Amino acid sequence: MIRWAGREYSDGEIFSILSEPVREWFKRKFGTFTPPQRYAVIEIHKGENVLISSPTGSGKTLSAFLSAINELILLGKEGKLEDKIYVLYVSPLRALNNDIKRNLEGPLAEIKEVAEELGYEIPEIRIGIRTSDTSSYEKSKMVRKPPHILITTPESLAIALNAPKFRERLKTIRYLIVDEVHALAENKRGSHLALSIERLQEMAEGRFVRIGLSATIHPLEEVAKFVFGFENGKPRPGLIVDVSFAKQTEIKVESVVEDLIYTPAGALSEALYNRLAELIREHRTTLIFTNTRSGAERVAFNLKRRFPEFEGLIEAHHSSLSREVRLDVEEKLKRGELRAVISSTSLELGLDIGTIDLVVLIGSPKSVNRALQRIGRAGHRLHEVSKGVILALDRDDLVEVTVLAHNARNRRLDRVRIPENPLDVLVQHLLGMALNKVWEVEEAYNLVRRAYPFRNLPLEDFMSVLRYLAGEYAGLEEKKVYAKIWLEDGRFGRRGKMTRAIYYMNVGTIPDEAKIRVHTMDKQMIGTVEEEFAERLMPGDIFVLAGRTYEFVKSRGNKIYVIPREGAKPTIPAWFSEMLPLSFDLALDIQRFRREVKGLLKRRDAVRRLVRKYGVDEKAARAIIAYFREQERYSVIPDDETVLVEFVPGDKRNRYFFHTLIGRRANDALSRAFAYLVSKRKNCNVGIAINDNGFALLLPPEVELSEEEVRGLFEVDDLRETLKLALDNTELLKRRFRHVANRGLLILRRYVGRSKRLGRQQVMAVSLLRVLKENHPDFPLLKEVYREIMEDKMDVESAELFLSWVREGRIKVEFRTHSVPSPFAFNLEAIGSSDVILMEDRRELIKQLHRKIMTMIEEAQEVPAKRS
Repeated sequence: MIRWAGREYSDGEIFSILSEPVREWFKRKFGTFTPPQRYAVIEIHKGENVLISSPTGSGKTLSAFLSAINELILLGKEGKLEDKIYVLYVSPLRALNNDIKRNLEGPLAEIKEVAEELGYEIPEIRIGIRTSDTSSYEKSKMVRKPPHILITTPESLAIALNAPKFRERLKTIRYLIVDEVHALAENKRGSHLALSIERLQEMAEGRFVRIGLSATIHPLEEVAKFVFGFENGKPRPGLIVDVSFAKQTEIKVESVVEDLIYTPAGALSEALYNRLAELIREHRTTLIFTNTRSGAERVAFNLKRRFPEFEGLIEAHHSSLSREVRLDVEEKLKRGELRAVISSTSLELGLDIGTIDLVVLIGSPKSVNRALQRIGRAGHRLHEVSKGVILALDRDDLVEVTVLAHNARNRRLDRVRIPENPLDVLVQHLLGMALNKVWEVEEAYNLVRRAYPFRNLPLEDFMSVLRYLAGEYAGLEEKKVYAKIWLEDGRFGRRGKMTRAIYYMNVGTIPDEAKIRVHTMDKQMIGTVEEEFAERLMPGDIFVLAGRTYEFVKSRGNKIYVIPREGAKPTIPAWFSEMLPLSFDLALDIQRFRREVKGLLKRRDAVRRLVRKYGVDEKAARAIIAYFREQERYSVIPDDETVLVEFVPGDKRNRYFFHTLIGRRANDALSRAFAYLVSKRKNCNVGIAINDNGFALLLPPEVELSEEEVRGLFEVDDLRETLKLALDNTELLKRRFRHVANRGLLILRRYVGRSKRLGRQQVMAVSLLRVLKENHPDFPLLKEVYREIMEDKMDVESAELFLSWVREGRIKVEFRTHSVPSPFAFNLEAIGSSDVILMEDRRELIKQLHRKIMTMIEEAQEVPAKRS
């Protein structure tokens, strides 16, 4: 049974289980234990599985290691410390591994010194790192003389489990520590690791203690099941230590200007950079988060240019920079040589970056958990307050961060979504298992279902993966897809000499990053776009590259072909692919907030009430009230009881705005299904504009939908089936299929020491996709690509839930026709508007729309006044 840790142990109780050198060292170094240590150390010592959720700087890493170090020191004292691995530490970041090694070597050397003072001779406790950076020489040294503590990544662990000599060394582990669980649970790296851990347990000499370490995450019961795994269909027992409340957080929300509509773009930038400079000057070190890599570069560049005093004291840090540059920035930050670092997401995880006084978020981080994680980087020690400031740059953003900050202060967290049954990951592990021995099918199936993501895996899916690996799907050999295992009489094992090499060279879940080359139809190269941007393209879409507009025609391999369209208006903004999606839980809270504000509009103390309850500054509260008043006067305020659909006819196209505030991932699913249904029924192309607050369907000017037809869309019978049809032949399906085919070893990235070009892989993916759809619609990797798109990239489950609320009448649909989009639709109009290329153009368009609306509201108010 999974229990919540109910007992906080005293310093005396914890010291009583520690050996004399460890006890003496701890007293000198720290004096007293931190909350996670008080709850966890003795439980780990007793052999309990433990999940620790606590803030940065609370001593959670030492909570995990202390019992293990104590055991190693005791064994050393008694002369029983053998040459074997006792502790396995897994983290998602290679950079974090070096930090951990450093942070362990110091204390171990100090404990050794204390022991010598006390008259003990303790052998050296060795620490080793095994990742893709580790040389073959180092690896072979580890086989001969293994480290007592091994530090690795999920990918390297999977390879180690199949290294014939080294895997024997892994059988002796007693403690498994999984760090940064929140960064793994939500994706396929986590599913990959969960299977590795169960395979490790299967071959281990005894049961090892599992310790999970995580920053802010919810629900902890699910995460604990993920770390502890299942046994006989039930979660393994263990304890949850939740001390995430132990650190105080102070979060302020600010609007950088009084008027978020009419302030010119230049003045808004000026105000933003002046405020950032003020905050940097007021604090010793400031960490600034933008939501995109390009944003991080832009902010760093502008701060240096505008404020020469910061030259050499401000740096950018994001995943597109080289490892050397990132390490250099981290080291400077640690040494206190920088005043500010601007990051996209790369500094969210627990890298040791020294003391940060303030965290600034530019725009919404889109999830409460992410906000707390980022702000938790400030005030590194437990007793220090984590200070955060969120700067809002437009009115939708302001509403969002007001609710987000309120939820963060009250620890109302978003739920983590753990992928279910990713079959491409299963392919890798079944092949890995077959390399080690001959398995009974039932025995292997039971092992796989001990891993949390696969606990409900149907036998039929498991068998389809085995049949694929055994080459039982006809027609794949012609495509050079060969059998890798044999399967007969309820048993399976490896086949062919090259299988082990194939496994080693292609294991892992992170897809190769592709830059997609853009060519004109006459083969002239123009530039490149990100793969995630290419995924959104539909034939006929127009986008901007190198300052010119192009129409997307087709793709082949890693190239897309376009026609120059001078003067045409783009349909997809270039910044789209980098945006973080709003979480569904937070979206629902924003819907409720809308209803609450709607109830305040008639009150004279509305601004004061918002300031008091939500802790925003007066400027921000006034902007929110004004925004809602305009929406109410002009149209309807959509909230948790009302979904507004507004029809805005136009000369060039008719726009239908669906105010479905359910987050971009769920809106992605809904909008694609609705667009597909409309295009089939009306026999026309349908454009889509989408954000977190809703989506717009863009139709030709001669095509209109009646109110009945719009309401009928919400009655869609089977959303998943409709979405599957809508995905047919899209770039998204073709590119995601390559990723799944790579992971599922259908298309090998590397073979016999040679890498296959990404373009070649993509051509093969499209060809295989066609064959499988025609001949094997039940093929496991085909099933997986649809699951990945609908459940991991999109959020079909939340979209289905939302539709069920509309069907049950919990949410009613309001249909309105407007000559100009309502204020809540401005941002959607800007995304779907053919005139908008740059952020400045968006602001200009919103300003024009706002003027029109205000004129119409004023005119509407004058008419009754004249009558009276």
